[in-house]
Amino acid sequence: MDKNKIEAFIGRQKVAFICSVDEEGYPNVKAMLKPRKMEGLQHFYFSTNTSSMRVKQYLQNPNACIYFYHKGIIRYEGVMLKGKMEVLTDQKTKDMIWRRGDTMFYKGGVTDPDYCVLKFTADSGRYYCDLKTESFTIK
Repeated sequence: MDKNKIEAFIGRQKVAFICSVDEEGYPNVKAMLKPRKMEGLQHFYFSTNTSSMRVKQYLQNPNACIYFYHKGIIRYEGVMLKGKMEVLTDQKTKDMIWRRGDTMFYKGGVTDPDYCVLKFTADSGRYYCDLKTESFTIK
């Protein structure tokens, strides 16, 4: 399996599904815009509201996974990554992924207290394509 190919595949997707665990131990899934920044297959950065349900869940239980897929006419391809999600509120990280149009979501701008960053760190993954599934580790 070519991890560079998987990384390029993820980079082309416009949507990511992030998964958290609620207080009753059930998985919760949410569609998000693609990560603002990727560092290989190990680190992914998303912007979100500090007041969101997901942030509360990740603060209580950092176990997480993210999923990317593409459904073509004939071919379905997907990647699931398992790992931990951190909630980051430091200004340096917020500045790193901020985009000009973000004021639509965060009225207070880059220093808005309701703006934070989710940093996902992957440990392992599964890749699916052409009726084949393959597990892999990150590092």
